Amino acid sequence: MRGDIYPRGALGDDPPILHPGYKSTLERAPSRPPVPIPQTLSELTGPIFGHDRCRPEDTDLTRQHAGAPQGERIIVAGKLLDEAGRPVAGQLVEMWQCNAAGRYRHPVDQHDAPLDPNFTGVGRAVTDAEGNWRFTTVKPGAYPWRNHPNAWRPAHLHFSLFGPSFMSRLVTQMFFPGDPLLALDPIFHGVPEHARDRLVAAFDLDVTQPEWALGYRWDIVLRGAKETPKGI
Repeated sequence: MRGDIYPRGALGDDPPILHPGYKSTLERAPSRPPVPIPQTLSELTGPIFGHDRCRPEDTDLTRQHAGAPQGERIIVAGKLLDEAGRPVAGQLVEMWQCNAAGRYRHPVDQHDAPLDPNFTGVGRAVTDAEGNWRFTTVKPGAYPWRNHPNAWRPAHLHFSLFGPSFMSRLVTQMFFPGDPLLALDPIFHGVPEHARDRLVAAFDLDVTQPEWALGYRWDIVLRGAKETPKGI
């Protein structure tokens, strides 16, 4: 969520547009430098859609169907913060993921893994007055992605955050602690080493619900020197 009027984070914290280790960027990266377009008040305010349409069940991906989905239940919670560590209220947080077998419910995903009839893999939340957001879901599985020989994506959740307009959007990924595939993932390694830990959640016993689900905490910082890397 960065515009020309906002302070920017440390240069290079976001992954490069062209990253040879991530092969599809070789085909889609622009060949010429981007042209900056100054953002005015009209681009930084409205219209916004969806904030007022979130339902309580949108935050619990395990209760969106007639039965319970397969996999390990987890709770992922955090705060949305600005560059000074202040909570940001009333912002739309969207999350999507593959199922516990490592497959997305999308026609493009033809991975030889089962679809779960009780799991769609999409959630939405609006941050409260203290910037809090929270999702209950199942831990996503790893999946092959043919970027290089024997390539597997580590377990991850996708996040999209909308601010006061479509021009203020952050798209990123959250990873899980201790995943051995992180050391082999070119997408994760597209982020500079000093900023990678900002993408990895921490196990949190306070978020964990007894006899129900393990809990993870992951705060998202919109701007500043500690901003969450975007674009992965």
